[in-house]
Amino acid sequence: MINRIRAIRKQKGLTLAELAAACDPPTTAQTVGRLETGMRNLSLKWMDRIAAALGVDPETLVRSEANDRAQVVATLGPDGAEPLASTRDALMPTEIGGDAVRVVLAIETSAGEYRAGDQLWLRQLAPEDAAQAINRDVLVPRKGGRFAFGRLIDRRGSLVGVLPVGAGQKQVVVDDPAWIAVAEMLVRPL
Repeated sequence: MINRIRAIRKQKGLTLAELAAACDPPTTAQTVGRLETGMRNLSLKWMDRIAAALGVDPETLVRSEANDRAQVVATLGPDGAEPLASTRDALMPTEIGGDAVRVVLAIETSAGEYRAGDQLWLRQLAPEDAAQAINRDVLVPRKGGRFAFGRLIDRRGSLVGVLPVGAGQKQVVVDDPAWIAVAEMLVRPL
């Protein structure tokens, strides 16, 4: 099995020392370095500690040699596409952020900036955390198994105001939703 700790750590912009300090309990940069290089065995206990510090699922730290991952080969900047000095594994949408529940909204009809065929990955928040989603696209469960989708424009007490993405639509007010899912990633086939 190939260990992906270094690739994930670098993709998240962490140094060995920062990752070591983020472990619970904290460890040393040397220990993390030995785990990354395979000089020390990556036990299940270490996988859990390192994964928690990186905010990913433990199974994302290892992969089979037979399964090739998508590679990041270039970056797009103001001067166009530039090659990376060395390629790195691309993180899958499910590997990006911690233990939050994720839901996916499949777009069947173009609306606003979304096109038919898009998938919108959303992260669930508790209703009391809705302030961090103001002016972002959200999916909110409504009574009777329905949903409201659009820009979160208001949060007052137990009421949540969502402005649908289609032109000329009226605000939808949801009373006391069980959760609010904020858009994090758009997957669009070309």
